[in-house]
Amino acid sequence: MSDKITIGLAGNANVGKSVIFNQLTGLHQHVGNWPGKTVERAEGTLVFEGREIEIIDLPGIYSLSTYSIEEIVSREYIAVEHPDVIINVVDAGALERNLAFTVQLMELEPRLVLAVNQIDLAENKGIIIDTEELGKQLGAPALPTVAIKGTGLTDLVATAVNMTESASINPILYGSEIEESIETIKDKIEVQTPYPARWVAIKLLERDDEIEEILYDAHPELREIVEQERIKMESAHGHDFGSIIASERFALAHRIASNATSHIEPQKSIGEKIEDIASHPVLGYVMMIVSILAVFYSIFSFGDWLAGLIDTFFAVTHTADFNALGETWTTTFFWNAVVDGFIGGMVVAVPYIGPFYLVLSLLEDSGYLARVAYLMDSAMHTIGLHGKGFIPVMLGFGCNVPAVLGARIMETERERLICAFVASLVPCAARSIVIMGLVATYVGFKWAVLLYVIDFFLIFILGRIAYKVAPDEPVGLIMEMPGFRLPNLSTTGTRTWFKLRMFIKEAMPIMVAGNFIVQLASVLGLLDVIEGIMSPITVGWLGLPSAAGVVLIFGILRKELTLILLGSLAGTMDFSTFMTPAQMMVFAFVVMVYVPCVSTIAALVKEFGYTKAGIISAVEVIVAVVLGGVLLRVLPFIGLA
Repeated sequence: MSDKITIGLAGNANVGKSVIFNQLTGLHQHVGNWPGKTVERAEGTLVFEGREIEIIDLPGIYSLSTYSIEEIVSREYIAVEHPDVIINVVDAGALERNLAFTVQLMELEPRLVLAVNQIDLAENKGIIIDTEELGKQLGAPALPTVAIKGTGLTDLVATAVNMTESASINPILYGSEIEESIETIKDKIEVQTPYPARWVAIKLLERDDEIEEILYDAHPELREIVEQERIKMESAHGHDFGSIIASERFALAHRIASNATSHIEPQKSIGEKIEDIASHPVLGYVMMIVSILAVFYSIFSFGDWLAGLIDTFFAVTHTADFNALGETWTTTFFWNAVVDGFIGGMVVAVPYIGPFYLVLSLLEDSGYLARVAYLMDSAMHTIGLHGKGFIPVMLGFGCNVPAVLGARIMETERERLICAFVASLVPCAARSIVIMGLVATYVGFKWAVLLYVIDFFLIFILGRIAYKVAPDEPVGLIMEMPGFRLPNLSTTGTRTWFKLRMFIKEAMPIMVAGNFIVQLASVLGLLDVIEGIMSPITVGWLGLPSAAGVVLIFGILRKELTLILLGSLAGTMDFSTFMTPAQMMVFAFVVMVYVPCVSTIAALVKEFGYTKAGIISAVEVIVAVVLGGVLLRVLPFIGLA
């Protein structure tokens, strides 16, 4: 018996796979890409009863066809890499729909354990599932879990470990006519593939491109045999084979779910009443706007308070250090070049970005983001997308890199490009730091809100233009609508800490290095040259201090670096001493809109190539500079000089 076990987590989207993955692996996890694919691969490890277990969180999918990259990598992993066990996570509240995927999964004949998740929410809806009976129906163990609370996960892992010594599961048989055709084709297959022969026969009948290419090239006479069987089936049923087999799978799922489920009349819970409001055609929008405003205001209030505490601490430290060491040229340069960069990151970035990641995780884990996507479907159609595209846009508030990568959820290349473009315009946490740390603090919260409103109008207008440049009809919105649930604070906290730690690890060295380079350039007299070159734009058109030219160039590294460098060059983090409110608004607007940070540009290059990434970056620079100057000249008319 091997001491190392590999377990794959498979299932539909929004069934709690990732929660189970996080609960089991904790801090021992990392995310990469599947080899040669742009789909993320989450891997983690845990030690259970002295055995090391590697867990792979497969993408959330609804079939094992070749309609998406996610489906391809999932079936290749199960059939080719042969994990010891597959844990199929299903939503207890939507058992029948989830079991349609389970039936397909069983066709690959893995060792299978069913995790019937969110069983508490199902019971609250009056859905009672007999997991023992469900296991008998499937011929595989089925266990109840409440992943968000960790309930049932120990038994789940123990059962999965025990299953490693068991035989592979037997697929559930379809009607006799279909099985006869499958057997006929199966007996004629002579080419060895990593897939079970019965599954290959089904895929040939379904016209699966990948399987046809493997089999027909080496065995061309098989095509005629498959075609004869397909025609026979389609003539008998009056439908194409894809519809026939889909009906069979759903019929099996219905029968199994019915035999294992009973219903009682539940009382409507508070959560269900909130769900009704969140999806209401009028109240839903009111709730969405209030929620977004509350999020921004709470983050600003908390961040401002925490930034004040950190600033006070470092001010005392600064005084103590200079009293102890003496104020020499060396100590002054070291403090300005190195320590100020670190302090700037702590004072300006961390107080705002940590709460931002936390709130975003809470919205995602609670199921509210899916409601927002539903509400925004009509609005997103005006820029050639559907409501699901609003999810990457929302992710952009945390970081534009995952927002750009998140555009992969869109169905077509054109939709992915438009979605990534508008997502790159969203004020990420780094840009929000500039808006909150500068405009909200010194000009007023309502002016910070105005910048966000302007940005959303800009996203709509530029998205509309992009849609007209690459016209096509957006596909309809089909997505899982998860029930509201209380987020697990441990899981949410762990995810927030991962993101914050990654931010500190990646951003802090850049901030310190950027600040050091600027201070060194200042000593060498190079800043005056750069400021002179940039002056016609920064001073003449945008009306900003001359130092802004240097700051905006280095801001490409990290957007929050602009604020830190600006304060460092001015010799004070009290921006009101050298900038007017109008200048603060213009500076924050330009930083908010102009070319994304290098990480986002790299993500755009990775997804769409250098040319398209370059066009997106150039458009954003031009728009930021042109509209920044316009904003400067409009502000006096709305009461800000």
